[in-house]
Amino acid sequence: MSGIIITCALTGSIHTPSMSPYLPVTGAQIAQQGLEAAQAGASILHLHARNPVTGQPSAALQDFNGFVPALARDTDAVLNLSTGGSAVMSLDDRLAAPLAIAPEMASLNMGTMNFALYPMLGRDRDWLHDWERPFLENTDDLVFKNTPRDIARILHNLGVERGARFEFECYDLSHLYMLRHFADRGLIQPPYFIQFVFGVLGGMGPDAENLTHMVRMADKLFGGEDYLFSVLAAGRFQMPLVTMAAAMGGHVRVGLEDSLTIARGQLARSNAEQVAKIREIVERLGRVVMPPDQVRATLGLKGAEHINA
Repeated sequence: MSGIIITCALTGSIHTPSMSPYLPVTGAQIAQQGLEAAQAGASILHLHARNPVTGQPSAALQDFNGFVPALARDTDAVLNLSTGGSAVMSLDDRLAAPLAIAPEMASLNMGTMNFALYPMLGRDRDWLHDWERPFLENTDDLVFKNTPRDIARILHNLGVERGARFEFECYDLSHLYMLRHFADRGLIQPPYFIQFVFGVLGGMGPDAENLTHMVRMADKLFGGEDYLFSVLAAGRFQMPLVTMAAAMGGHVRVGLEDSLTIARGQLARSNAEQVAKIREIVERLGRVVMPPDQVRATLGLKGAEHINA
């Protein structure tokens, strides 16, 4: 039975507080949900910050410090800080906290793309904060900037200078070729941990055919021994596609960043609820969940003792 990595993305920058009362916003909420997710079986915690008063996505180091030290103290999970932040942030803002914290692992988006969230406005709701509706409306003119220069800067400043390894987020086939480009330049070394992202309007659709094709192309570009793939999918496609990934020998990501539900029409009450569900599924498939120490060894991480938390 092969080992499987479960990543949990706790809060993200896509959903807004009005969409679910269970979305963690404050540092204490993110820390508590992260602890529970790790106890449920998540070996990697993917981390964004929010303004604790408004729930707005935040790049402020003080907001990351509201939960990173607690998670580093109370769990042995790998802390994976986002360098994507929110698509409306500058790269300097997105990098401020990761550069200060120097995590073991960081996410890295592999291409510039449209990042359209406005379809989530289709449901009537009472908005808790005045920023939420305009934020979603304006994504019909939003470009998520991740140029080759941006990517090279992140690889150097976080990877070379601070020893972080990366979760390479690929929203489309072109992003795999960009990753191959940076491997050819010698700026990254295997094993490559590649996260296929499905269901964001502007990236790949959440179709099973897209997953099988991405795996075929990753095999062609990187060889079967040099990379690991994981899958995340937005909304109601989360569990079907990550289950497919597990059955194909890949790894999985769940969490309230990606989907607010645990079943059709039913809000998940916590990140841990989603972790527990996917853990049961993958174990029934004969997969064994990797503990954090095995994840560190598999991905060549520098160790939790080397982060600034």
